[in-house]
Amino acid sequence: MTTPNRRPASPSGPAIGGIPVPDSTLAREATELIRDVTDDLLYHHSRRVYLFGAHHGHHQGLDFDPELLYVGALFHDLGLTGKFRTSQQRFELDGADEARAFLTARGIPEDRARLAWEAIALHTTPEIPHHMAPEIALVSAGVELDVLGIGYDTLPTATREAVVAAHPRPDFKRRILHAFHAGLAHRPATTFGNVKADVLDRFEEGYTRPNFVRIIEDSPWPE
Repeated sequence: MTTPNRRPASPSGPAIGGIPVPDSTLAREATELIRDVTDDLLYHHSRRVYLFGAHHGHHQGLDFDPELLYVGALFHDLGLTGKFRTSQQRFELDGADEARAFLTARGIPEDRARLAWEAIALHTTPEIPHHMAPEIALVSAGVELDVLGIGYDTLPTATREAVVAAHPRPDFKRRILHAFHAGLAHRPATTFGNVKADVLDRFEEGYTRPNFVRIIEDSPWPE
């Protein structure tokens, strides 16, 4: 018996570091799409996000849909790619919208597709995702481990080495910051209220960080 509103377990391909990787038609199509539109940096990063997130989920005994987690991980940085260089919404929303469209076009119910949307839309918002559905929490956990190193010491060395061997991260810190900058420089206002404001503060000449207190004080209200 399956959990209500949860898809049956999807087929898995060869595991990486003991972590099963979905090998359904949907997962293969997602891989092909992301491989075609991202460079090695974002592709390998996104696969690591899935692997680290799934490992965390298995370790915590969470009941999650591997396909939704996989799509959420693969699409989470899609908004940083060239396709969205004229977009004026948050890059997280670009990727979230694309993931939801991808899933619903393949017959995934809207309530399930929305989990992937929320996972991507919230992956730069600290803490809140970890109190939501497992698929949402685990995308954030994977991102936090791969980008920020949160949980690095709790990941078995053999697992970490196997994941990085399959999906290398040469000069990753410098290159991912460059990718963030390139994807955000044309829409600086969208970084207000999330961690990406730090990127433009560091790398964008002339950038002035919006200040929440000043916005309140300068609002048109007389008092």
